[in-house]
Amino acid sequence: MFTGIIQAIGHVQNLQQKGGDVRLTLDTGDLQLSDSDLGDSIAVNGVCLTAVEYTDNGFVADVSAETLSKTSLGFLKQGSAVNLEKALTLNTALGGHIVSGHVDGLAKLISERNDGRSIRYEFSVPQELAHYIAEKGSVTIDGTSLTVNEVEGNRFGVNIVPHTRDNTIFKYYEINTQVNLEVDIIARYLERLLTGQQSANGENNLLKTLTESGFIK
Repeated sequence: MFTGIIQAIGHVQNLQQKGGDVRLTLDTGDLQLSDSDLGDSIAVNGVCLTAVEYTDNGFVADVSAETLSKTSLGFLKQGSAVNLEKALTLNTALGGHIVSGHVDGLAKLISERNDGRSIRYEFSVPQELAHYIAEKGSVTIDGTSLTVNEVEGNRFGVNIVPHTRDNTIFKYYEINTQVNLEVDIIARYLERLLTGQQSANGENNLLKTLTESGFIK
């Protein structure tokens, strides 16, 4: 699990094709790895990867064909900048929100404009993910925990303050850039509870209880 607070910007040193997968070597820049072990999880642009080897200035991870096809990691090339975050521990401050590192899909940047000292970014998302995104709710973009400002159909906007822009790969985004999107895990579980909890006779007991109590009309 992660918090969505980016700890460093890294860069791709090498991508090696291995039987349909890719072995990714990263220079992790200022990310402190002295307390990391083999097998630890590190989020790369919001994708949870396992460190299989450490180098003098970074780590190596294997990326499956499935991950390459479903996330923006498939677009990486040598020199690409990436957001990095180590997995949270019991001593980690939960400054963002609970992030699993399991990307739900790709969103696309469709506009950006100045908004005071911040920049307002607007993204479009696949239709099947749009209902998980709520105004003032949480969303993760390339591993960065953000608050949703507004939602309209399958589009939503976020404000990026100067600190976040300077310390993440947001500063490299251009219109039509595709980014990794992880919706709030609570929304996922809530949907499952509301639509998937069925008794032996096929009734959704939770939905029935909420309706009878007046919470759902």
